[in-house]
Amino acid sequence: MTTEGLWSAQDGGPELVQLLTPEGERCEHPDYAFDLDDEAIKGFYRDMVLTRRVDAEAIALQRQGELGIWASLLGQEAAQIGSGRAVRPQDFIFPTYREHGVAWCKGIDPLALISLFRGVDHGSWDPEDVNFHLYTIVIGAQTLHATGYAMGMQRDGCVGTGDPDRDAAVLAYFGDGASSQGDVNESFIWASVFNTPIVFFLQNNQWAISAPQEKQSRIPLYRRAHGFGFSGVRVDGNDVLACYAVTKAALQQAREGGGPMLIEAFTYRMGAHTTTDDPTRYRLQDELEHWKLKDPLARVKAYLTRGGLVDDDFFTALEAEADELAAHVRTGTLSMPEPDLGAAFDRVYAEMTPELRAQQQWFRDYHASFQDAAPEGATHSAEVAR
Repeated sequence: MTTEGLWSAQDGGPELVQLLTPEGERCEHPDYAFDLDDEAIKGFYRDMVLTRRVDAEAIALQRQGELGIWASLLGQEAAQIGSGRAVRPQDFIFPTYREHGVAWCKGIDPLALISLFRGVDHGSWDPEDVNFHLYTIVIGAQTLHATGYAMGMQRDGCVGTGDPDRDAAVLAYFGDGASSQGDVNESFIWASVFNTPIVFFLQNNQWAISAPQEKQSRIPLYRRAHGFGFSGVRVDGNDVLACYAVTKAALQQAREGGGPMLIEAFTYRMGAHTTTDDPTRYRLQDELEHWKLKDPLARVKAYLTRGGLVDDDFFTALEAEADELAAHVRTGTLSMPEPDLGAAFDRVYAEMTPELRAQQQWFRDYHASFQDAAPEGATHSAEVAR
């Protein structure tokens, strides 16, 4: 591989927007600037630390048999916190199944995410309350939902009015693997042709499960937007300042009626695709070690400590807060009630039909029959398992 190829593959290439280096040094970019103060950066660091702790606790819970599966965000905290903190209350977000950091920015209790992966429900938060859609498991499908929602915003007169409290945009997340899906490309067409107020946020973590980036595209992914008629930009996905600045600018452009934009956050998946995956089967340890040097938390910590912006008490207090949050996640998970399987019938139609109600009653009676048949002292779950 040439030096140029190595630079492009491992570091994002010369076109990468970066405002904070891996060594924790601030730098400038001609098109994007970070306009918040150091207190905001301390807040971003707190967000990333707590989000990473939730992620670690969820992985431990899955390994102990308490969750069916978990999709880790390890290494992608800066991309999610930076972009998540750039939205306004009236903007609407469409996530995949890995945007735990963005959910944190929207004030969603981590237990609401845990319950989904535990199989207790299909998502317990109301998207209309927090402007954050339910997780989408079907790869790329949420980009079509997001584009349609953005078109609705146009028709509701929520774009280009000049009123900062009214103008809104959509932020749609997906991964590098999803960029090859038909749904994503169809959403690009519609968003471009109708000039919809949407920002596509592509977290390029280098691996679509076991397929590396070079097996997905011959060009940098952000350039794909040009073929559909709108602009794209590649940002250092491990730089929380740059992710914030670029997302903020893109959302504002969309709110003003400037149309869609594709942001490729060039980052890296430090862990497995999900807890069912073994990344050691398809990637080298040297690659992982290379990206550990670009850890999104480490560079912010370096900036804060070198500048004397925090002291040991800050980190001690944050560690205690993380421990408390982890205890909340673990205790809350273990105390979750068994799901009401019959409730699935309640969410098929806006109003229950007589036929569906009869099916629901049959299902409840059938399910109860297992409990009735259980021998004395046996639990329901144990009897069903047998």
